Amino acid sequence: MKKNINSLLRKSLIILLVVFGLTNFYCQNALLKDTESAKIISRNVTKDFTDNKIEEAFNTLSQYWPLPVNEINNLKTQTIQSINLISERYGKAESFVKVSEQNIKDAGFRETYLVKFEYTAVRLIFTYYKNSKGWLVNGFKWDSEFGEEFK
Repeated sequence: MKKNINSLLRKSLIILLVVFGLTNFYCQNALLKDTESAKIISRNVTKDFTDNKIEEAFNTLSQYWPLPVNEINNLKTQTIQSINLISERYGKAESFVKVSEQNIKDAGFRETYLVKFEYTAVRLIFTYYKNSKGWLVNGFKWDSEFGEEFK
């Protein structure tokens, strides 16, 4: 009986993985038309971070980010845990400020924001890439290394 249950669970897991693999392996299904659209995405995601709406932030990014769903979900989970820890240690997020933007004509665009907590700040870096069809999220990272912005 136990062997049958294990076999059934194993088959169910395989079927589930195949279904996920066929339906939504990659999240990205939209492109941005220009850097102004990318700026709106960066600002909205930063606002979501400030409001501790991490899931919403990643849901917004995932529309334009050609990463597998499981990778985005892992990043989301790790970020939620980390931001909660930062909030416990350094107070709640109070505001945000745009630090910089850089543009490589018709190829790349990067924006950097700081989310200001009561006793520290975290840096959010958005990198966009332009392919032949439009702009997409090429990378998103956040860290507490905002000291590098003084260079």
